[in-house]
Amino acid sequence: MSNAVDRLLNRARELLSRARGIRRNVIDPVFKRVALITPSDVNVVNYPRRPVEVFNPAAVLNGDELLIFPRIIFDYLNYVSSIGLIRLRVSDLINGVLTKPIEARLIMWPRELWEFRGCEDPRVIKYGDGYLMLYTGWGYYLTGDELKPRAHQALAVLNSGFEVTGRGFFRIRTINNDYYTPDFWKDSAFIRVNGDSALMLTRPNINGIEVGWVGYADLRDLTVSEDSMKPILPFEDFEFKVGWSTNAVELSKGEYLVGWHGVVKDDYSYRNGLAVINDDGELIAISNYLLASGGLVEEYGDRPRVVFGDGLVKYGEWLMWVGGVSDYAVGVYLTSINKALNSIKYIKKS
Repeated sequence: MSNAVDRLLNRARELLSRARGIRRNVIDPVFKRVALITPSDVNVVNYPRRPVEVFNPAAVLNGDELLIFPRIIFDYLNYVSSIGLIRLRVSDLINGVLTKPIEARLIMWPRELWEFRGCEDPRVIKYGDGYLMLYTGWGYYLTGDELKPRAHQALAVLNSGFEVTGRGFFRIRTINNDYYTPDFWKDSAFIRVNGDSALMLTRPNINGIEVGWVGYADLRDLTVSEDSMKPILPFEDFEFKVGWSTNAVELSKGEYLVGWHGVVKDDYSYRNGLAVINDDGELIAISNYLLASGGLVEEYGDRPRVVFGDGLVKYGEWLMWVGGVSDYAVGVYLTSINKALNSIKYIKKS
C-alpha cells in the first residue's frame, strides 16, 4: 500500500503548498443558539440506563419534523458510543419552544468488531424510502492473533422505520485494484447519490495529514477510488487540521452547502464555518469561522471549547445547525440563509 499512500500524501502536500491563505482566524458569529439539550433532559425509552453524554448529532428534516440522531454514551469506563433518534418540531425550535424531558430511542449500537468501541458522529440523509447514515465505526481489525484499533469510515442503511438493514466500512480501491484502509478515517458527507455511486466528501488521515477530500464512492462494495480522490479543503497555518462537519444541503442546482471544522492552534478549540461545493466536487466558496463555543455551558465539557455540528438543515428562510457542545450536550443554532450566504466568499465560478 505504500505507493498508494505516497500518491495520496503527495496530493495533500501539494494542496497545502498552493491553496492556503484563503481564510482568516476570525469569528463572525452569525448563528444564535436557540436550544440546549443536556443528558439529564433525555429519556431513552428502549434501554434501561441513563445517558452521561448526548452530543454530535446528525439532523434531517422531514416536513415540519426535525429528526436528530445524537451520539449517546452511558458510561465513562470504556466510553462506548451508540446512536439515538430524537423527534422535534422544527417550528417549535425556531420559536424557542422545547418541552422537556425529551424522548429518545437507540437505533444503532456496536455489533461488529470494527465498531466494537463505538458508533460515533453520524451524518444522515434521506434516500428513497429510508436513510443513509455515514458514521465512525471505532473498533478493531485483526492482524494475525492481534487486535489493532482503527477508526473506520462506516455506512449504515436504515429503512423507513429506522431499522438498520445493512452496515459496513469503506476502503480505498487503489489504481492497482487492491485496497487501502487508513487507520483513522472519518468526517464524511454525501454530496449526491445516484444509484450505487456517490460523490462524497471525506477526511482520511494520510500519514498524519488531515485535510478535506472529495471522491467517488461505490456503495455496492463500499470503496472510494484512489483515482477520483482530490484534496480540496486545506487547514490554515493557524490550525492543526480541518474536516467536514455536516451533511450537504442543496442550495441551487449544482451547488451544495456543507459545514466544516478547524482545530485552532492558539486555544485548541473546534470552530466551524460553511463551504459551497459544486457538482464536480470543487470547492467554490468558503467562510471564516461562523460558529464557535462561548460561555460556560458551551466551553466546559468532556472535551472543552468545542462546537461540532453534524446536522445542517434548511427550513424556509432559516439555516439550522445542530451541533455537539463540548462532547456532552446538543446545541441547536439558527441563522437566516441570507446572513449565512453573505458570510461566504466565492473563490471560483460554479
